[in-house]
Amino acid sequence: MEELKIRKARPDDLEAMLEFEQGIVAAERPFDDTLKATGVHYYDLASYLIREDVQVVLAELGGQVVGSGYARIELAEPYFKHAKYAYLGFMYVLPEYRGMGIVQKIIETLKDWSLSQGITEVRLEVYANNLKAVKAYEKAGFESRMLEMRLDLLKKE
Repeated sequence: MEELKIRKARPDDLEAMLEFEQGIVAAERPFDDTLKATGVHYYDLASYLIREDVQVVLAELGGQVVGSGYARIELAEPYFKHAKYAYLGFMYVLPEYRGMGIVQKIIETLKDWSLSQGITEVRLEVYANNLKAVKAYEKAGFESRMLEMRLDLLKKE
């Protein structure tokens, strides 16, 4: 296998990043019937590229961008032990490159960046029914803490 390179994203990567974002939306749509049919954007990727409190990385294999992720420093609620944490998002690997440990390397890179920023707590969100993603995050050391629940008051039983 060619050597995998994890690098900081650049402004000229924005088009590929926007395609990855839509790949994430498409992958998550089966887990969330509350998503709009069109025009869904989760991230302000252009601003993330220039913000000091966000690190966007891309996985590159043989010169092709095959995966992505970011760490964004957030203020914690005052009742937590830590004042800030790194929120991970934008986790995506092209389907044909999944199962190769790429997401693990992206997470390791983002954890290292977080530590370099003085951050010792890392969090992310994942759909509970997205078992492949849950398993990948557990493999990276994450553990479940809270389950978000919802109720559609207009939905008929």
